[in-house]
Amino acid sequence: MTTLKNEKEILLMTEAGKRLGAVLATLKKAVRPGITTKELDALAYQLITAPGDTPAFLGYQPDGAAVPYPATLCASVNDGVVHGLPGGRQLAEGDIVKLDLGLIHKGYYVDAAVTVPVGKISARTRKLVAVTEEALARAVKAARPGRTLGDIGHAVQEFVEANGFSVVRALTGHGIGKDLHEDPAVYNFGTPGTGERLRPGMTLALEPMVNAGRP
Repeated sequence: MTTLKNEKEILLMTEAGKRLGAVLATLKKAVRPGITTKELDALAYQLITAPGDTPAFLGYQPDGAAVPYPATLCASVNDGVVHGLPGGRQLAEGDIVKLDLGLIHKGYYVDAAVTVPVGKISARTRKLVAVTEEALARAVKAARPGRTLGDIGHAVQEFVEANGFSVVRALTGHGIGKDLHEDPAVYNFGTPGTGERLRPGMTLALEPMVNAGRP
């Protein structure tokens, strides 16, 4: 069931989002050839906890997971789409790394990700990143009261496929608030006018995931 948030809750989540955005901005600057994803994870933990917030992913155990997630950051390199576990891998010139991160601020979760180039990347990869960023902007624009989840998915799918890429269909965005993953699931494909109608107070993590190959 979709949970609607009141004005006070949304203000708390707005502040949480600003804090998470600042953390991601610092992590983005730290990305360079030779740094390991484990080092980025340690920096993420430090940046989140220093002002008193809590990493959202560390110790999180969703339904079906055998063990809790053991890191603060999901760091996925190149053809890893999401959920990459940080470790000793050193980033190399020409890689891209997806930094996916969440935090808890005063009992409320926020969740965001950014794809970061490591040094110089190919023209095809630059286009992939740019198309994904624009797809997110179009998803945000489509998320308005009175529209539907299908409108969001269609906005992402139409733009991505028009640019020669594909959307990942096995993974979705989601509602967020008092829990990391709340209803509804937010697909990156869909038919306009279908699905749950969007209402004031819904808080959604929109997560376009785009492949250069097949879905």
